[in-house]
Amino acid sequence: MWKKYRVSAALLLVCLLTGCAGETAEREEIQEEEESGIEIGMTFDSFIIERWQRDRDVFVSAAQELGADVNVQNANGDLEEQISQIEYFIQKGVDAIVVVAIDSNGLSDAVADAHRAGIPVVAYDRLICDADVDLYISFDNEEVGRLMGEHMKEHLSEGGNILQVCGPLADNNVPLVMGGFAEALENSDITIAGTEHADGWLAETGFAVTDAYLSTGEVPDGIMCGNDSIAGQAIRALSEQRLAGSVCVVGQDADLDACQRIVEGTQCMTVYKPVEKLARRAAELAVGLARGDVITATETMNDGSYDVPYERLDPVAVTKENMDEVITGKYHEESDIYLNVRDR
Repeated sequence: MWKKYRVSAALLLVCLLTGCAGETAEREEIQEEEESGIEIGMTFDSFIIERWQRDRDVFVSAAQELGADVNVQNANGDLEEQISQIEYFIQKGVDAIVVVAIDSNGLSDAVADAHRAGIPVVAYDRLICDADVDLYISFDNEEVGRLMGEHMKEHLSEGGNILQVCGPLADNNVPLVMGGFAEALENSDITIAGTEHADGWLAETGFAVTDAYLSTGEVPDGIMCGNDSIAGQAIRALSEQRLAGSVCVVGQDADLDACQRIVEGTQCMTVYKPVEKLARRAAELAVGLARGDVITATETMNDGSYDVPYERLDPVAVTKENMDEVITGKYHEESDIYLNVRDR
């Protein structure tokens, strides 16, 4: 009886030990699988601009579909904070870093640190200068400006004075947009009466600049705005003087409230940049870089020191006439766009 008990106890002990060993091996296997997964660090300028939230959501979703996790950080417009976030990603040992730059000229050292750690860096939508990033993906920003200028020229066929309320020059896209806009206005009778820049993309700059100009007793024929948030504030200043709808205001990003203003008649046009396409494509390329793939781009963009691989997407001009064709049901819902329009 005693022998049988000892044998049974021994068998039980073996089973327990075997089970523990099996569980340990299983845990180690799971841990190894988790450690072998791809992690991408993504740092945003801020989420003040409406579209960045959409970029974030689409990028994260697309990356997850490809088997990668995304660690999203928000720098809240603080360059030093963004540098700190990149250094955090480096210390964490992520497989790739994606940056929506606050200051195109302030991140070259941080990118160099990432490269020394063997981590590829993607400049998302805004180029990082003198940094030799592994990929720059954005829209054709000169074309964004040209589309604005062409619409303005068509709308103001007899010429006139216009204001420019652009984004900050720290954003490399801003001079490109301005250059495309100026190119479109060549050989026209349109005069740029003044140019201001919204530091940190502060939308209220649109109100301040427009209000100051109106206080002189002059009324601009048009206002070129760096984005739709600035345009909305410029139109607010016009509304206070009962001038909304009589001045041609253009912007970019196809924000919902801008689309509403266009169908209502207070904003002339916006430039739609299909961010879903941009974010999804960027996720695909970032995951590829994280896996060690070689990215072959058909174009390059000079960052001031290096020619970096450049993937370019095309923007689209949106007016009241083509709103349904381009935006409705694809970027914003019809009920939202026409919320304030009764006769529809």
